[in-house]
Amino acid sequence: MVQNRQDRAAEVARKTNETDISVKVNIDGQGASNIATGIGFFDHMLEQLSRHSLIDMDVTAKGDLHIDDHHTVEDTGIAIGLALAKALGDRRGIVRYASLDLAMDETLTMAAIDVSGRPFLVWNTEFSSPKIGTFDTELCREFFQALAQNAGITLHVTNRYGANNHHIAETCFKAVARVLRAATEIDPRQADRIPSTKGTLA
Repeated sequence: MVQNRQDRAAEVARKTNETDISVKVNIDGQGASNIATGIGFFDHMLEQLSRHSLIDMDVTAKGDLHIDDHHTVEDTGIAIGLALAKALGDRRGIVRYASLDLAMDETLTMAAIDVSGRPFLVWNTEFSSPKIGTFDTELCREFFQALAQNAGITLHVTNRYGANNHHIAETCFKAVARVLRAATEIDPRQADRIPSTKGTLA
């Protein structure tokens, strides 16, 4: 069934013994966000993801932060990924592919995406410190792994260079946001076709 272009929006609620998460997304939004995960730096990164993808996002997460941030970050990635997959529907008419290099001060990060229905993450990014404030830098990869797996996207993220760990993390989120925006746009030349010779991106 062809999805209404005015309704590329979805809601997902996901509750486990470790987290209770609700997510709303609108792919054809303005980049408005309302984020509350209890993890300040992560909230900041999700705001960047929303703002630069122009995907409206409401994210509320309650997790076992008395243990650490891992479950909350990973499960939020799962929920956002599920919501994006639901909102994209059969992916008819999308551009599908995008890539770019994104600069921020001394840092340069590349992201490339295929909204393929085939989940895969290639993560070529290293941090010089295990923490940004109180946030574990290794959780950046965990978030994008969960996002890619559950959204059904192939995602490559490579930090080419950078010195400041905050900048490295932020360019990853912004670069992914920009390619997500570009790849999920409707291509006017094939608005009613699925961009695959297979005839499906499910």
